[in-house]
Amino acid sequence: MGVLSGKKGVVFGVANKRSIAWAIAQAWHEAGAELAFTYQGERLKDNVGTLAATFGEDTLITECDVTQDDHIDRVFNEVGDRFDGQLDLLLHSVAFAPKEALEGDFVSTTREAFRVAHDVSAYSLVALARGAAPLMTEGGSILAMSYYGAEKVVPHYNVMGVAKAALEASTRYLAYDLGPRQIRVNCISAGPMNTLAARGISGFGDMLKHHAEVAPLKRNVDPAELGSTGTFLASDGGAAITGQVIYVDSGYQVMGM
Repeated sequence: MGVLSGKKGVVFGVANKRSIAWAIAQAWHEAGAELAFTYQGERLKDNVGTLAATFGEDTLITECDVTQDDHIDRVFNEVGDRFDGQLDLLLHSVAFAPKEALEGDFVSTTREAFRVAHDVSAYSLVALARGAAPLMTEGGSILAMSYYGAEKVVPHYNVMGVAKAALEASTRYLAYDLGPRQIRVNCISAGPMNTLAARGISGFGDMLKHHAEVAPLKRNVDPAELGSTGTFLASDGGAAITGQVIYVDSGYQVMGM
């Protein structure tokens, strides 16, 4: 019996096999959870469908644009139907900013780029938590993905760092609101990972190299390590942990220089 045996979860943010969301989904599945998946647009449907099918041909996959409330309502109706009204786990691994906003100076961020980054990357957690909460009748665990650029300046991360700061603050407020229902809300702040989203950041290769040189463990993070932390936070082992940002970054966050 795995530590998540009998748990039902929904995963937002898988793009391909390198996605952090996929690493955590694999760990949740191996721990015994039954999962549903969403995908963003037709372009990613086949990727997500192929991966999800490795958990069983009947695994639920459904489209969700997190900027559309009608999509979110439909997803939770479908998830509720599939899991007989039970939901225990939710993974939010969704972020986006226009490419040009991740290349130049932060001061040049347009109003529209700022709006889009915050809508997709931060407000979506609020909207998804609101949709999930009625199904989490026995309590639950909501997990979001952040990055150190929310706390300190990381060149070229720009508006995404500000959006991740909003995500982390939203995590704390959601933890307070949903705590009486025994729904926990936490963030994992992962070290830089070679994902589809990360490759859109200017100078990302240099960021990986610098991280490995400076971090106390002198290496970058393995996706499986994020899966292990995600499983812990979703399990009874994390039952008293909520509103927290857990750094899984080889210790980089503790360094001053």
